[in-house]
Amino acid sequence: MNETACCCGPGYASPAEAMQAPREKLLYTIAIYTGTGIQKPDYLCTIDADPESPNYSQVISRLEMPGIGDELHHMGWNACSSCHGDASKERRYLIVPGVRSSNLHIVDCGDDPRNPKLHKVVDGDEIKRKTNLSAPHTVHCLGSDIIISMLGDARGNAPGGYLHLNEDFEILGRWEESMGDIKFGYDFWYQPRHNIMVSSEWAAPNTFMPGFDLEEVGHLKYGRELHFWDFEKKEPVQTFYLGEDGLIPLEVRFHHNPDSTHGFCCAALSANIIHWWKDDDGEWQWEKVIDVGNEPHPDWPIPVPGVISDILLSMDDRFLYLNNWLHGDIRQYDISDPHNPKLTGQVWMGGLLGKAPEVNGVKVTGGPQMTQLSLDGKRLYVTTSLFSTWDNQFYPEIRTNGGCMLKVDCDPENGGMEIDPDFVVDFGKEPNGPSRCHETRYPGGDCTSDIWI
Repeated sequence: MNETACCCGPGYASPAEAMQAPREKLLYTIAIYTGTGIQKPDYLCTIDADPESPNYSQVISRLEMPGIGDELHHMGWNACSSCHGDASKERRYLIVPGVRSSNLHIVDCGDDPRNPKLHKVVDGDEIKRKTNLSAPHTVHCLGSDIIISMLGDARGNAPGGYLHLNEDFEILGRWEESMGDIKFGYDFWYQPRHNIMVSSEWAAPNTFMPGFDLEEVGHLKYGRELHFWDFEKKEPVQTFYLGEDGLIPLEVRFHHNPDSTHGFCCAALSANIIHWWKDDDGEWQWEKVIDVGNEPHPDWPIPVPGVISDILLSMDDRFLYLNNWLHGDIRQYDISDPHNPKLTGQVWMGGLLGKAPEVNGVKVTGGPQMTQLSLDGKRLYVTTSLFSTWDNQFYPEIRTNGGCMLKVDCDPENGGMEIDPDFVVDFGKEPNGPSRCHETRYPGGDCTSDIWI
């Protein structure tokens, strides 16, 4: 990318320009001690991703949070490509929420990107008091403001709502005008040119935080709906009931192309990919386009579901990547025709099926969970922790072994995937004991943080 590509403001003028950006050399990755029995704060790791560096694939700095038990989970930038063209904006601050504490840690990555510093903390109790919201999850930049999906009310009951912060990280209140009949919250993504936002459902914090109970799915304590919002009016206008095809719909992703109406959601427990789009009559439609079958396991009374816990789209909207957290495979699909995805790559990383190899002497505990793709579509970074109580339930050895990050090399021209044997970040060997790794961001933006207006 030439030096003028980012001159107007943060991010890039288009997804095509983003694909020409310099290679990522630093990764910011969440690491948690919550749920491990180690009484230390969760922290933000900086990982060296420069293959020319002597510290390649090593943690080079650790920023501890002020308290213990935050359960850091998902994070987002204060500014993204939706601010492109505004020279007063800078992609400088990471908002790093604690799901359990509801604290928002504002991390300054600007002065020294290799050693981020804590800028301020928005207190979770203040958020509860002012907005009756708790359990922050997805963070999106909204021009100069920030909105965060909150999964519960102050007492941990559903449906929660959306927290609205200004650019100085001050609480403005709740973003939404109404939650309508929405039962649960989780992820969201918006496509401004179509005045639409889509949100998905997990469960109330009081339900998912203690661990997973299959009976609670039958008791309708987990989501199975997608919600379409009038983005300008800030209220839901249409709901898709996904039924058995859409049990626990988690991550939602629109095409990066801001003119497109196509998007995808992973239904975790059903192990399906749901595709939505606007038809020629201007009506929103949905369909199931990928179905991962359950697999038998000698220690399970029922076949093991894949549990698709994360998806993302390449910046050119050509490939969809998904993780089967319990099966242990990472898949690449060509979605050039979004109605008919074609499997083009598959690799194995941990999981319960025993199909994954060791990587550079490291046996992966857990399964492929969170992913982040390079802007050029060539490198996929994958971590293993889902949520502390769920980790302990399905992968109890993760307490002593810790999590890990691998890099998968991807072919963005012909399709195909291969694990890089030379890149392994073993969080089982952290200075304070084994920790677990979750979401990853890059200083220059990535495939799940930028939205174009």
